[in-house]
Amino acid sequence: MGAFDFLMQGLATAADPMLLFYALIGVTLGTAVGVLPGIGPALTVALLLPVTYRLDPAGSLIMFAGIYYGGMYGGSTTSILLNTPGESASIITALEGNKMARKGRGGPALATAAIGSFIAGLIATLLLAFLAPTIVKLALVFGPREYFALMVLAFVTVSAAFGDSALRGLTSLFLGLALACVGIDQLTGQARLSFGQAELLDGIEVTTMAVAMFAVGEALFIAGQREQHDDEVTAVKGSVWMNRSDWARSWKPWLRGTVIGFPIGAMPAGGAEIGTFLSYATEKKLSKHPEEFGQGAIEGVAGPEAANNASAAGTLVPLLTLGLPTSATAAIMLAGFQQFGLQPGPLLFATNPTLVWGLIASLLIANAMLLVLNLPLIGLWVKLLTVPKPWLYAGILLFATLGTIGANPSSVELGMLLGFGVLGYVMRLYGYPIAPIVVGLILGPMAEQQLRRALSISQGDWSYLLHSPIAATLLGIAALALIVPLILRARGKGQVLAQLAGDED
Repeated sequence: MGAFDFLMQGLATAADPMLLFYALIGVTLGTAVGVLPGIGPALTVALLLPVTYRLDPAGSLIMFAGIYYGGMYGGSTTSILLNTPGESASIITALEGNKMARKGRGGPALATAAIGSFIAGLIATLLLAFLAPTIVKLALVFGPREYFALMVLAFVTVSAAFGDSALRGLTSLFLGLALACVGIDQLTGQARLSFGQAELLDGIEVTTMAVAMFAVGEALFIAGQREQHDDEVTAVKGSVWMNRSDWARSWKPWLRGTVIGFPIGAMPAGGAEIGTFLSYATEKKLSKHPEEFGQGAIEGVAGPEAANNASAAGTLVPLLTLGLPTSATAAIMLAGFQQFGLQPGPLLFATNPTLVWGLIASLLIANAMLLVLNLPLIGLWVKLLTVPKPWLYAGILLFATLGTIGANPSSVELGMLLGFGVLGYVMRLYGYPIAPIVVGLILGPMAEQQLRRALSISQGDWSYLLHSPIAATLLGIAALALIVPLILRARGKGQVLAQLAGDED
């Protein structure tokens, strides 16, 4: 059977009335939470992760997909109306979209963001469906050393890509790897770092860690900021619909943004913000109205938003086919799979194809639901933006606590929720990225297992890792991904110092 046949089967699975209901709940919850100021997709998905705990795997993951896409779309509303991007990928949307909103054209800005997200998500999801089987076939030739090299690449790229300092990213990663050692050793059966607590024998619950680091840590960080200022909510004036000129100026940026965003999202060292900046630069160069950029050009909203959503679908390519998260949101989604004992990767396509293809098909359905849901409800989302921040973050703390209790009613679990929340606050305070610690906790046990298997095969010979061309290539790319940013940053600092010295002369 080909990819098209599998996709049709997936659509038949996802068309079940109950699964459609789960998808609707997912996109509604994702948009409603994602539209609140300062809450990006990663925080949205982490906050709502416990909601899916009691469902069956198919319903849970389909709701999760809806939450993911809804959270991605919700960020554009805050960027346009409040000039408050929930994540770095929404910065460009805020740049042009908020200028449009201040001119009373918030409706067309939100409309082009919604329609562009729909078109980009549709095309990118179809590309995901047709590319995934090919990547799975390539991944099936991987052995222990290839998988270990692939995970090293994921560790390095995630650590180097997040935050301003590669050293801080690696520090966060190694903290996550240390936490991954807690529990029973998978190969020897010995308890490690459990300190006599039975609840720690199974290791640290990824769901608790993710909710604590992203939701509780963010709430504490916002509460700890002294500067309090209320963002002005800009009303949407006139019709939310785009006129003929808006359509003519938007459809090409939608397509170009999709072409730019999808491959960048699928790269191990990609990132949605790279695609949005490239899309913005491309639209500014190709536009017939370059003078409008910086003043509210609709192309500056259409292209980057399409690139952002296409990148979101591209992120699912390495996640579903190789089991590698390349973004903070993908790391939380991986935790969602693991709470049902499922490990994304090539074997999942063979052992549970109905679930995987139902999930991919549900992305198409969730994308259509988002378009139908969001255009009529723009007025409601604007009202949600007026929720006072103290109420908002108090609600986040309450929801995170209740979700953790519902998933695992244990005093130790609540203690870890508080402890990791404080850790997340301290890391934000000193500029340490959060995503690497979560990725280290999730992938650490698998990387350790594959490394020990490879060393068992080679009887302790470390050079065995480099005897495989695939493993050697992946480790070489990982080394470059770590070294090149350091060189570029050092060179940039040197140029700045030289310029300052020249100014003093």
